Amino acid sequence: MTELLFLVEPDPEGGYTARAVGPAIYTQAETLDELEVMVRDAVNCHFEERERPKVLRLHIAYDRVLAA
Repeated sequence: MTELLFLVEPDPEGGYTARAVGPAIYTQAETLDELEVMVRDAVNCHFEERERPKVLRLHIAYDRVLAA
């Protein structure tokens, strides 16, 4: 896997949630900047280093591409 897509939604109670398309990865944070950190951490916990995707894509109303 070279890329992993996360669907990002505002949380009704505040902040944001991110859910991976495919693997069972879910995380949340108060700001988009914090969410980037939480997504990276969740991916690092879910995948072995050699299996981690190279790119993490956060889909909000636009794509924000992160280097993993």
